[in-house]
This record gives sequence, structure tokens and C-alpha cells, in this order.
Amino acid sequence: MESTAAMPRPELLQVADGVAREKGIDREEVFVAMEYAIQKAGRSKYGTEHDIRATIDRRSGEITLARYMEVVEDGEVEDEHLQIPLSKARRKNPELSVGQYLVDPLPPIDFGRIAAQTAKQVIVQRVRDAERERQYEEYKDRVGEVVNGLVKRSELGNLIVDLGRAEAMLRRDEMIPREIFRNGDRVRAYILDVRKEPRGPQIFLSRTHPQFMAKLFTQEVPEIYDGIIEIKSVSRDPGSRAKIAVVSNDSSIDPVGACVGMRGSRVQAVVSELQGEKIDIIQWSPDPATFIVNALAPAEVTKVVLDEEAQRIEVVVPDDQLSLAIGRRGQNVRLASQLTGWDIDILTEAEESERRNEEFRARSQLFIDALDVDDVIAHLLVTEGFTSVEEVAQVAPDELTAIEGFDEDVVEELQERARSHIAERDREAEEKRQSLGVEDGVTALDGISPSDLVPLGESGIRTVDDVGDLARDELIEIVGEDRMSQERADRIIMAARAHWFEDETTDESEAAEA
Repeated sequence: MESTAAMPRPELLQVADGVAREKGIDREEVFVAMEYAIQKAGRSKYGTEHDIRATIDRRSGEITLARYMEVVEDGEVEDEHLQIPLSKARRKNPELSVGQYLVDPLPPIDFGRIAAQTAKQVIVQRVRDAERERQYEEYKDRVGEVVNGLVKRSELGNLIVDLGRAEAMLRRDEMIPREIFRNGDRVRAYILDVRKEPRGPQIFLSRTHPQFMAKLFTQEVPEIYDGIIEIKSVSRDPGSRAKIAVVSNDSSIDPVGACVGMRGSRVQAVVSELQGEKIDIIQWSPDPATFIVNALAPAEVTKVVLDEEAQRIEVVVPDDQLSLAIGRRGQNVRLASQLTGWDIDILTEAEESERRNEEFRARSQLFIDALDVDDVIAHLLVTEGFTSVEEVAQVAPDELTAIEGFDEDVVEELQERARSHIAERDREAEEKRQSLGVEDGVTALDGISPSDLVPLGESGIRTVDDVGDLARDELIEIVGEDRMSQERADRIIMAARAHWFEDETTDESEAAEA
């Protein structure tokens, strides 16, 4: 192939600088795109099977085009278009060695109309790819920020927002209900996600995310920005109502007052941005009961009962406060539950009193039937906090004698009857367990009681492996929440699975010996 001098093209430098400036990308990216376009045109002219490379001088704009062929050992040429044997290459350049390239300069390309159009498309595409990469790199670490933009257009109800150096999408379901934006409107939103997709980086915005409201407060309240006041949690029903829990790291500053601002100016600025969303600012507390009572404001609470293991709390409110505590369509209690992370059950004082009386009657009847005592003794046992026959049988005698009217003889008789009742119940359970086909190995599991075996057998759980295959919640559901705690369920399941790991260890040992 004939050689030729490089073509000086100073206008290329001006084009590269202009495109780089306009698109906000690196000048080098534009040159790489141009080189790619030229070498693509060169391969179209001289053959796509050749390794043809273009180079643009970054100072003069001169274009050089050349064919590259890899030098290989004689007799090892696999592709004669891309490789050349060492002996032949050294006839052209004696200094070449295996692994280097023989470079043949090519004449300049006379771009025809179609070739020029193709080159232009390639340059535009490569520049667009570089611009997308720049956008992704710029925004990938900005998830969680609040940005301002202008509405550019609407696509199927979703808004395309111009952020200045990138476009973002605000989906319909991430907009506050009933709010309307038109082209050219300014919009403020939270960067929810930035994803790299084939058609370029996708920046997703949200105005309904709880953290959007938290960021707005950070902008409006200097104490939050400075770290004096901390936002602990946020829950929202977008466009309707929200709750935000705050705490102050400085005892001299009231966190709620600081967020409200003088005459409500600070909170009102956030409310206006959120289309009139009512905001309850809650004092956070490390004590769950206090925090939950605060979160249910404006309703008054008279009593709370916590179940920390299940993260559930029962809240008792006056009869006239029930609707206020629950809120319209359950909104108040739902937001309070999201804010605190606890499941909240709300009862009126009348409902709580009725349930307490029903529990008292049920426990009293249990002792009357099991211990064959009159209702007076049964009532005394329940009043003193006894809830099961096992507690009566196992408690120290002096705790029972401390009950008014219980002497040593009465206590001894009560505990004897309790032990007899438990033994009879366990005997019946053992007979039923055997009739249901529950294996003896199940009875030996750590944490399991004879009364657990009957419901297991009735549910088709008959072997140790059957128990090991259960999930914690399944075991609790079979035996009953009132009789099986999460801790005991875990202990039983782990005991049932223990031999699986022993078998694996044995297999590994035998394999090692072999």
C-alpha cells in the first residue's frame, strides 16, 4: 500500500473543543470518537478484515491512517490479514521482533457523502455515550440529595425534568396526589435512584419518599443542618399527613420548637412545598412506650402494654379518644406504627376492662377445673399473678403461704393436686403421641414438652427431621402462640437439625481418611 504524508486539519481542533465545551465532556473523549469514526471509514474502504487505526495529532489536528500487522514466528500465521511472519516483516523493518507490529501508512481517505454521514453518526454516538458516562459518574453518588429542575415534557403521566447537566424522570406514582406540573415549571425532588441502562443513565426522582421531607427540614432548620437536632424517623401519607420524630443533642434547645419555627414559619415552608401536607413533629424518646405515646398525638393514652419480643404494643385510650387515636381510615395509628417500628393495637378503656375480666374468669376456671378448688381460691391465685398449673406446682411453698388465707397444709395440698394434674395430662399426651406415630426421638429434643407433641402429631410432624424442616413461625403456629415463644421454638428446631451437621462432619472425616 502506498504511503502518504499526514493531512493537516486544524479545523478538527476547533470542532473537538466546541463539542467538548457544549456537551460538558473531556476533549480527549471527542478525539477518541473522531479516531474511531475515521478508522471505521478506513476499514470500509480497505477491508474490514484489516486492523486499520487512525490517529489525530492533538496539537496540529493532523490525521494519520495506518494498517497494523502483528509479527509472529514463521509458520504460525493464523490470519494473514492481521499477522505477518517474522522473516517477511524484517525485510521491511529489520528491527522488528515477535509480538511487535508492522505499521504500514495508508493514503488519506477521500470521504464520500455516505462515508462522511456514517462518520458523523459514529462521532455523535460516541460523544453521546461519553456524555451519558459523565452524567452517570456525576449523579451515581448523589442518591439521597434534593435537586431543583425544570419540567421539560410529560411522557404517559411521567415528568422528564431538566437538571441542567442531565435529565431525570419523576414518575406519576412518585408525585404527590393531585399536584400538577406544566412544561417550564420549577420542581424540587429527591434523587431516589441512579441506574446505568442501555439507553443511558436513568435518574429517578421522588416527591413522596419520607426522606424528601427530612431533607426539606434539613434545609429549613439550621439546627438540623448543624447536627444539633437529629431526625430519627419519618412516616408519610403523601399529600395528606406526615409524622417526623426529632431529638436534640443539646438539652437547652427544644427540637420540636426549633422545627416549628417562629410563628410556624419553618414547618410552614415545608408544608407549602408538600402541597399542604399536615405534619406532626414528635419528640423522640429512647423509651419505646414514651415514644409511641408521643407518636399517637394528638390522642391521649392512659395505659400501654409492651411485648418487646414481638415488637407489639397495646395502647389503651379513653373511649372518647378512640377515633382520634385511630385517625381517618386508620391514618394516625398507621403513621405512628411506621414512625416507631412497632405494631400498635388500640383499645378503649371499656374494651380493655372487658378483656381483663374475661382473662380473669378464664384463668380462674382453669384452676377450678385442674385443682378441684372453689372459686375463692382460684380468684386468689389469679389475683396473685399465677397463670398456669405449672407455676403452682413449681413455685417455692413460701410464695404461696404468703397469700392471705393459705397455710402450709393448703399449700401442700394445692401443689400435690397441681403435680397430679400435670402427671395425668402428660400421661394422656404420651398415649396420644404414640397413637399419632410421633417418634421417641422427638420427645428428647431440647425445649420440647409432652403437651407440644400432640399438636405436632396432629399436623403430621412425626420425626426429628420433620421438626428440623419447620420454620420458627410454623412451629409457633402449630403449638400455639400462647404456649410457644420464639426463643423456645428456635431452640427446638436447632436441636432437631443438630444431627445434620454431625452427619456432614462424619462424611468429611471419612472422605479425608479415604
